[in-house]
Amino acid sequence: MEIFDSHTHINATEFKNDIPDVIKRAQALDVTEMLVISYDTPSTERMLDLVEKYPNIYGAFGCHPESALDYDANFERKLSEVLAHPKVKALGEIGLDYHCDVPKKIQWEVFERQIKLAHELQLPISIHDRDAIADCYAILKEADIAKIGGIMHSFNGDANWAEKFLDLGMELSFSGVVTFGNAKEVKQAALMTPLEHMLVETDAPYLTPMPFRGKINEPAMTRYTLEFLAKERQIAPEKLAQITTANAKKVLKIK
Repeated sequence: MEIFDSHTHINATEFKNDIPDVIKRAQALDVTEMLVISYDTPSTERMLDLVEKYPNIYGAFGCHPESALDYDANFERKLSEVLAHPKVKALGEIGLDYHCDVPKKIQWEVFERQIKLAHELQLPISIHDRDAIADCYAILKEADIAKIGGIMHSFNGDANWAEKFLDLGMELSFSGVVTFGNAKEVKQAALMTPLEHMLVETDAPYLTPMPFRGKINEPAMTRYTLEFLAKERQIAPEKLAQITTANAKKVLKIK
């Protein structure tokens, strides 16, 4: 069985002294490939080190909405340089976060500028949405996403929203949130998502799946989210691993 963690932050400081063991623990639970998302200059440098050292690790870089005030011509120049790396496969995570105090207007502008850049570079996008699902949808609806592909990272909407984003051509990635007892709407979304558009992720070190909540999340725990989804969908874990890994490679254009 081979599992693809489609969104992880093993470049975070929580893992800086533990990377070889994190990779080994992931491989022991059949998590063989992952997309490492960077979010600032130090994490981008660590991401690039990882993608160059490990054949089955790929990278992504974008301006997180919490950092939208930092987005300027210099940032965009650096972003374009990093995205030119052959193992950097997506622009992200980008989107909207209404939980943070960055003005919405600035978040919108930075989100739209990065979508434009993704089209120019022909790269898929990884979307962050927190308390902003309607506005994320409104922007993506005008963005012709089907031409580049995109992933709704840690999808947290209900079945109706799932259908709307799927209709735009987005893939839906499910994190440990789907295992939480109070995540009934996300479970319903996972039940209706066509398997050919489903991905799995950790968002490590965050969103640790049940029954490990309270511990630091890491790529190995993708296995538990996948097994939960397989049980809910009444499909063998090995089959779901095969499908979600193929889906991740397709949207990220990994051969």
